Amino acid sequence: MSKAILVQGNEACVKGALAVGCNFYGGYPITPSSEIAEHMVRRLPEAGGVFIQMEDEIASLAAVVGASLAGSKAMTATSGPGFSLMQEHIGFATMAEVPCVIVNVMRGGPSTGMPTAPSQGDVMQARWGTHGDHPAIVLAPSSVGEVFDLTVKAFNLAERFRTPVILLYDEIIGHTRESVVLPDSVTVVDRVRPDAATEDFWPKKAAPDGVPEMANFGDGHRFHVTGLAHDTRGFPTDDSSVAEALINRLHHKIEAHTDEIIEVETHMMDDAEIAIFAYGIVGRSAKEAVDRARADGIKAGLVRPLTLWPFPSAQVAEAAQRVDTIVVAEMNLGQLIGEVERAAGGEADVVGHLRVDGEPITPTVLGEVLAKHDGGNA
Repeated sequence: MSKAILVQGNEACVKGALAVGCNFYGGYPITPSSEIAEHMVRRLPEAGGVFIQMEDEIASLAAVVGASLAGSKAMTATSGPGFSLMQEHIGFATMAEVPCVIVNVMRGGPSTGMPTAPSQGDVMQARWGTHGDHPAIVLAPSSVGEVFDLTVKAFNLAERFRTPVILLYDEIIGHTRESVVLPDSVTVVDRVRPDAATEDFWPKKAAPDGVPEMANFGDGHRFHVTGLAHDTRGFPTDDSSVAEALINRLHHKIEAHTDEIIEVETHMMDDAEIAIFAYGIVGRSAKEAVDRARADGIKAGLVRPLTLWPFPSAQVAEAAQRVDTIVVAEMNLGQLIGEVERAAGGEADVVGHLRVDGEPITPTVLGEVLAKHDGGNA
């Protein structure tokens, strides 16, 4: 029987990765994600996996991509400046359809910023950091237990859709220790292997769901890997119709299965008149603020996305139909307010409560914001 244990957020990430079958880690230490590498260097070899510290974050994700192509479930972890360096390889992994997990434990920025302070400043970078029209899957836990759960989900989504998946949380969650009950086993999804003989294998011929089968590099199935636009053989092409079909398929394989990807928690929304939209550590403060507001007679509710991208537009639109005002609370200068406004479609007022000083947004402060905007009157 499972029992409660005291676990740090970054340690929970390692436990989730090992539980779902991660057997390769390539990384470079950076605050506040370094504990992930520190636990992995001890735990992964014990589980029969491989840990390698590379010379920088660019090489780290390159090693992860290579390991995944060879058949491993592979991950890396970093923070703001390192995440910036990884963007080219995130784009490559998206285009080449290489499953992998990138953990970004956010800190204050830009540049070196505030290495030991929390932030939510990388939300748009996680979606649009690499160039070109590309899909993205980004998950955002708000507790130590959710770090474990969403690490598992990140690997499963990466394998299911042959794409990089980003796990995005901040310094507070990474360094918080909580008593949690972790499951004895987890659901494990593996990439679909080819049934065809080696001579009949087309590496980028997609199944009806848009996701191609994936052979291990070196197992006899010959295939070409490239970041260039390519055909079903995996070879580069300058045929505009083939290139367009590829880009559309990369998007469609994600957009057609958002029911498998998007996860949103709502709290007290049935009769809410004002709602907070918040994620990560701010979502946790927001839930407490909603409970306190209810005790004060304010009909408040919470919409907390665990999936930031694809953006949960339908869930926000539904909330906007219910309430007069949506307060978007973020530890940045408003990276998701525009998305909330777009999804709300004018059905509710959208206001922001933003903070970029390296301090968390507390329940007390959010309670004051709810009281100020109660009834939709600023």
